Amino acid sequence: MNEQTGRDIDVVIVGAGFAGLYAIYKLRSLGFSVQAYERGTGVGGTWYWNRYPGARCDAPSMQYSYQFSEQLQQEWEWPEKYSSQPEILRYLNHVADRFDLRPHIQLETSVEAMNFDETSNRWQVKTNRGETVSAQHCVLATGCLSIRKKPDFTGLDDFAGDWYQTSAWPHEPVDFDGQRVGVIGTGSSGIQAIPEIAKSAKTLKVFQRTAQFSTPAGNGPMDREYEAKIKSEYRAFRERNNRLPLAMDIRIGPSTPKTFDVNEQARRARYEECWGKGGLALGLAFRDSSLNPEANEAVSDFIRSKIDEIVKDPATAQALKPKHIYGCKRPCIDTNYYETFNLEHVSLVDVSEGGVECVTANGLIANGEEHELDVIVFATGFDAITGAINQIEISGRGALLLSDKWSAGPRNYLGLNSADFPNLFTVSGPGSPSVLTNMVPTIEQHVNWISQCVAYMRDNGFSTLEAEPQAESDWRVAVQQAAERTLWLACDNWYQGANIPGKPRVFMPYPDWPSYLQKCEDVVAKGYEGFTLR
Repeated sequence: MNEQTGRDIDVVIVGAGFAGLYAIYKLRSLGFSVQAYERGTGVGGTWYWNRYPGARCDAPSMQYSYQFSEQLQQEWEWPEKYSSQPEILRYLNHVADRFDLRPHIQLETSVEAMNFDETSNRWQVKTNRGETVSAQHCVLATGCLSIRKKPDFTGLDDFAGDWYQTSAWPHEPVDFDGQRVGVIGTGSSGIQAIPEIAKSAKTLKVFQRTAQFSTPAGNGPMDREYEAKIKSEYRAFRERNNRLPLAMDIRIGPSTPKTFDVNEQARRARYEECWGKGGLALGLAFRDSSLNPEANEAVSDFIRSKIDEIVKDPATAQALKPKHIYGCKRPCIDTNYYETFNLEHVSLVDVSEGGVECVTANGLIANGEEHELDVIVFATGFDAITGAINQIEISGRGALLLSDKWSAGPRNYLGLNSADFPNLFTVSGPGSPSVLTNMVPTIEQHVNWISQCVAYMRDNGFSTLEAEPQAESDWRVAVQQAAERTLWLACDNWYQGANIPGKPRVFMPYPDWPSYLQKCEDVVAKGYEGFTLR
């Protein structure tokens, strides 16, 4: 029998990425016994799995990092403005070592089932190793982009070459030298990987179903004067950013008027300024850029005009121009993505009409033509936000399965807890701002809220906490209404599960970070209003 079996602990944590690591640290500091389970061979979560060429964060390094330790903030030096995957993984391993978190993490272990025992008011947690542990609380730090959408192309098993998926990249380098490579997918991962693969591949064909908007990252070595300035007031810098719409500061210059309050020349100059600075600033070029459809169409037309300027072949440029508006899909940032299509050995294959028909022994068939390939790279995305949660068999009161309760879409309160599932908390779960924010500070906010709640329960003699059904129904309406005030519903996107066949079309994240933060604080101030404590 494994020594874990039958053990009673305070909190089980599922996952050891940014959320899981901080949850271990925070809950341990409050005196709780914790056990974290991580399916990978190392810590890091998203940054452990996504090792593809060009993998990089699209939030600035000085903001995409922990703020719980001032000493850590002051001592760590990021080499670039936007950090690469290897650097972020190095950082997370440093955090695990520095704060002695590894003794509380069991690697290469997946949680398969979690069952709530109504007699003991405890969760029975079962792993793929045959272990069972008992915990009063469970924290799902499973990540929003951790379950990859597996390639389901007919004939893949017949392919004679090698194939890879960006979200499950090998730990050792992949050599594309002299290879005929095909990349399927032009979301964020594909847009980052394509320029890097093009540097060594003999030929590169990009199979594009949906053209995406992308803006230059403007990456480069870290400006040490800028770094020193931030570090001189890091705490105040963080506090200001935590109250901004994305929980990060990507603004350029002072507050701006609305898009059509200025003439076309002034608008163009502002767009050019944001384009030149790089990053995600273009979405905030004017006060209404991300909210007003006409204003957003103006931004969209500007990016389309930049594609025409950059891409030399008119037909390729036309195919690369998205038909949707900039504000309704996840914005991407890149390094030389559009420029890559000017290289003689790189070509774009538009499969918007029929998609990739099938994979063959020698390559794949698209648009009725066989494309001979040595390597295929799938950048096909994720079963986002709920994917990892739904992979666990979770049964609450009355043996209710969470997957059954969520069969028409996730239902919970504040993205933190669902009725009939006491003491089961989600970090960056559906119904929270999560992927619409700078993830690290909003993860910290979630973990802080959960830890404070668990400590409150212990100190006041409560054994269970769960959302009230009316509170979660009201919250579901609030999430939908908030989404309707934005442009996120203007086209299909993975925020609504549109990339996964059969997944309910429900907008999952809550698109208003500052008001969410205030709501969470108000709930606590009112004695955990909307939750039942027993």
